[in-house]
Amino acid sequence: MTGGCACGRIRFEAAIDSDEAYLCHCRMCQRASGSVSLAMVGIDQADVRWSHEPDWYESSAIAQRPYCAKCGTSLGFRYTTDTDRMDLTVAAFDNPPYFRPTSHFGAESIHEAWLDTSGLPRTRSDGYQKLVERWRAAGEEPR
Repeated sequence: MTGGCACGRIRFEAAIDSDEAYLCHCRMCQRASGSVSLAMVGIDQADVRWSHEPDWYESSAIAQRPYCAKCGTSLGFRYTTDTDRMDLTVAAFDNPPYFRPTSHFGAESIHEAWLDTSGLPRTRSDGYQKLVERWRAAGEEPR
């Protein structure tokens, strides 16, 4: 499967053998992403091919995170020693709906109110006229 950052500077191919993913709620992932959790896919590092080596952020004494320094996209996580594995963010894949959540990690930091938001009102981006007008004023079709 393929994926990459928002600006396209960093692309990857990953050999994926399962649709299983997990939500990480640990404070490091929350702070690194600016989100309440990160959807992640575990993979062997040898199964990832980068078209352009990502930038790496030393997020703690034991881990580092690949990202794009140009657009800021968070691409994953890996420990710095004693592992051949890493995690890639589900949203960085070109086809994120392929994956399904199977577990939670960092449960001590779960924000319970954000787990089931299915009852909240929904607005489609393409139905929000002000956003559509902004895209068209910029000379592009709405995304």
